[in-house]
Amino acid sequence: VLSGCGVYDGTEIHEASAVLVHLSRGGAEVHMYAPDVPQMHVIDHSKGQPAEAESRNVLVESARIARGKIASLAKLTTADHDAVIFPGGFGAAKNLSTFAVDGKDCKVNKEVERVLKDFHKAGKPIGLCCISPVLAAKVLSGAEVTVGHEQEEGGKWPYAGTAGAIKELGAKHCVKEVTISFPVNFSHVDTKNKVVTTPAFMCETELHNIFDGIGAMVKNVLKLTGK
Repeated sequence: VLSGCGVYDGTEIHEASAVLVHLSRGGAEVHMYAPDVPQMHVIDHSKGQPAEAESRNVLVESARIARGKIASLAKLTTADHDAVIFPGGFGAAKNLSTFAVDGKDCKVNKEVERVLKDFHKAGKPIGLCCISPVLAAKVLSGAEVTVGHEQEEGGKWPYAGTAGAIKELGAKHCVKEVTISFPVNFSHVDTKNKVVTTPAFMCETELHNIFDGIGAMVKNVLKLTGK
């Protein structure tokens, strides 16, 4: 499930690509979706500032990553899929929810909420990385997730405050690394709720560490499908 195209106002492209590579390597058949709604705003990524008077559609922008093969999130049905994965990027906190503005008081897009609840009810695994675990924290009561560390540690974990918000949402936050050499520790598996999360770009680290952490998340999601 994508949230646009570009880290500051949509899906983090490197994360989406890593998810797709690891799914392909795992032999999964992939279908991509995004909500057919306007973006919260448009960011000029060369300046890191809002592009005034410009508007974009989340589904249309997500189609850039999907190479055109994408459908409205309203068409995603649990019965047709074994698992669902949400890459990160600020789009998860701006377009899939209002977390970027409202924090613990955020609202989640109705289709995103439906998908999360339906997969959870069906006992099918849900994978999330970077900031997107806040979606599960909001929608799935008592879920266990990770966004990495709970302290900024000199800028290594610039979004560490998210862990506090996750706790305020009623979820359990589990501290995890992103740079160590044992992939089992790259992601957290909530076996009860079948929710798998990994920090990804919540940490300032090399790209290959992000890629490997997402690989661990995808591998655990596929394992939980039992196929």
